[in-house]
Amino acid sequence: MSSTSVSVQLEATRDRKIPFSLVRDTSAIAHRNLIAYRRIPQLLVFSTIQPVIFVLMFRYVFGGAINTFPIPYVDYLMPGIFVQTVTFGAIATAIGLATDVKSGLMERFHALPMARSAVLTGRTIADLTRNVFVVLLMMLVGFIVGWRVHTNVFGVIAGGLLVLLFGYAMSWVFATVGLFVKDPETAQAAAFPVLAPLVFASTAFVPSDNMPGWLQVFADHQPVSATANAVRALTVGGATAADVWASILWSLAILAVFVPIAVRLYRRAV
Repeated sequence: MSSTSVSVQLEATRDRKIPFSLVRDTSAIAHRNLIAYRRIPQLLVFSTIQPVIFVLMFRYVFGGAINTFPIPYVDYLMPGIFVQTVTFGAIATAIGLATDVKSGLMERFHALPMARSAVLTGRTIADLTRNVFVVLLMMLVGFIVGWRVHTNVFGVIAGGLLVLLFGYAMSWVFATVGLFVKDPETAQAAAFPVLAPLVFASTAFVPSDNMPGWLQVFADHQPVSATANAVRALTVGGATAADVWASILWSLAILAVFVPIAVRLYRRAV
């Protein structure tokens, strides 16, 4: 091996030890994933159509049959829509990582002089960036259909941050799913058994009062409900501290569990 090659390898090794390299590599991977939305804008368009349909369907089809007095149903609904949007959007993390594993791209990343953790953090940060756009869009749609904030702008900002934190946590859940199944079609199919109970057996769209007793227990004590209730309290008013802390603790607990699992699966995948 030539002295030049040895020098390049040593320089790359030193570079990986510099904290800035992790930031740089993560930024590069995040940018790589975001480019897909610019080159294939249909991905972003179709990822926003589904939540818009949910808004219109629940607002104008089911809204008249759901009693949320004294809160107008649209004000009850929209916080649940925000949480539902980022939860369903996390499927993109599973599909994207499974595609990279199946195509062999993970092995190429592994061979490059880059921080290994950047692949996962870059992917999840890209999805977080997408969620910022989608949540803002859904807020605009909400205002169009009659959603109103009864607190102040700080409540809206705090609610948005809770939704983004929860969406980021869910990205790590589905990163684990994608790395485990290693196939995009299977990842998409495997996501539904996780999503359906969390989103539909929750207080995102309807209060839990009319649910069976055993289902009420689950609906009132799960992360989607906790986050939807927290955002609802921040935008409608009322006691907020308990709901906000419950949402934060759920998100942090999900990250504490699934980040190590995803990292372990990533190391095995390459």
